[in-house]
Amino acid sequence: MRPPLLTERLPAMRLPVRRDAGFTLVELIVTVAIVGILAAVAVPSYTEYVRRANRAEARSALVDAASWMERHYGESNTFLLGNADQVFSTRYYNVPASGSARYHISLSSVTASSYTLTATPTGSMTGDACGNFTLDSYGVKGISSTARTVNDCWGH
Repeated sequence: MRPPLLTERLPAMRLPVRRDAGFTLVELIVTVAIVGILAAVAVPSYTEYVRRANRAEARSALVDAASWMERHYGESNTFLLGNADQVFSTRYYNVPASGSARYHISLSSVTASSYTLTATPTGSMTGDACGNFTLDSYGVKGISSTARTVNDCWGH
């Protein structure tokens, strides 16, 4: 018996079939579709989250301004500002105080015993569903929108 030849002893070597590297058009279309669906869901959700945060900042500024007005009343026994008007306007006009304003705070209907504070949306918040936020000297909260309720916008 003869010994097997070298080619008979080794299994036949096959080179792996190599596909060209990259993505097929179908894979690319499926990926783009998935990203599009995720973006269609995520972007509006994120936008509403940012708007809620901006509203919270405006509400906080109103409460802070009301606290300032109460301190002023405690010192002078009146809500009328006189010389303090400039201090109030400088401190509370823009929300946030630096950067692009999203709300303007104004003081109206000021008498010796009452006032109304209003946060008016501006810049990126223009056209917000809650509209203007109001807070008066009695602690009554309000909004100018008829599309939403005060509890929805003030977060109760």
